[in-house]
Amino acid sequence: MKILTVIGNRPQFIKAAAVTPALRAQHEEVMVHTGQHFDDELSAVFFAELGLPSPALELGIALGSNTSQTARMLSALEPVLADARPDAVLVYGDTNSTLAGALAGAQAGVPVAHVEAGMRSFDRSMPEELNRVLVDHASALLLCSSDTAAENLRREGVSAPVDVVGDVMVDVAMAVQPRARERLDMLRGRGLEPRRYAVATAHRAGNVDDPARLAALVEVLVAIPMPLLFPVHPRTRDRLQTAGLLDRLADAETVMVAPPLGYVELAALVCNARAVITDSGGLQKEAYLAGVQCLTLRPSTEWTETTERGWNALVDLDPARALAALARQPSVDRPPLYGDGLAGERVVAALRLTLDD
Repeated sequence: MKILTVIGNRPQFIKAAAVTPALRAQHEEVMVHTGQHFDDELSAVFFAELGLPSPALELGIALGSNTSQTARMLSALEPVLADARPDAVLVYGDTNSTLAGALAGAQAGVPVAHVEAGMRSFDRSMPEELNRVLVDHASALLLCSSDTAAENLRREGVSAPVDVVGDVMVDVAMAVQPRARERLDMLRGRGLEPRRYAVATAHRAGNVDDPARLAALVEVLVAIPMPLLFPVHPRTRDRLQTAGLLDRLADAETVMVAPPLGYVELAALVCNARAVITDSGGLQKEAYLAGVQCLTLRPSTEWTETTERGWNALVDLDPARALAALARQPSVDRPPLYGDGLAGERVVAALRLTLDD
């Protein structure tokens, strides 16, 4: 079979790293990078570290509003689909690239397979939530990370086949985390000691585009009573500079502002941290897999199992809630919620079975 894979940001590069090797072992893949994450800090370094083959096409579509970006991606993908004539379009997650790939495929009459289908925060004010719902209802095959995600789809009455394959990011984390945990040099090069620091990330539009919430985010970070490494997403850095808040972080005794990190270094820092503080869905999962407490800078999460098990606390942008959550010990119960590290192979098997039918 011939699969057109559409990716555009760093979590999707990680997910593709779990599926692409299994897919290319038996089938043909045409990988298209939309350009949503376009600089080396967010794109090229991940391809190199994860051993992901270079995309067949790079569309170079970045910046602009969600509407503008999605529209430009749709327009660019139309001739790509016509030329490639794939048997299916494969999309990951919940970004504008995901939505554009799914709509382009569905409108061209090509079956769409959605990896990480069924995730719901039940907050439609999040662009990512709207993307998830639209992509799921445009897809011909829904590949879920967990039983909870599959149940969400059943409640919505989707007609496409639903298959719980596990989480493809777990495949990569299970391969990388044991080695990353031993890379204490990456901590000590930054003056950090195991379990005596926190790692923070923030990039969601709901947190960084609203000046009031951005200011509240900064106050949460400076309130953390331990060394805190904050690798800053380029878009977040731009918002902080515009709001005059970057100096507030730079002047805080506990906060270390850094450029974005590669996957291996971030994994090493997460695995050895006391806590992860983030609005990223991917890092919520990686913290859980690493046995590290997570504080989520949102009022809701699509990874509800991590909160139910006591490893993830929804603190939004409230310093008091963050400090209270940090003071609690995480649960000792940490079952394998998202699979056994073979999700990538199951994705390929499900694609083959669906297309053969």
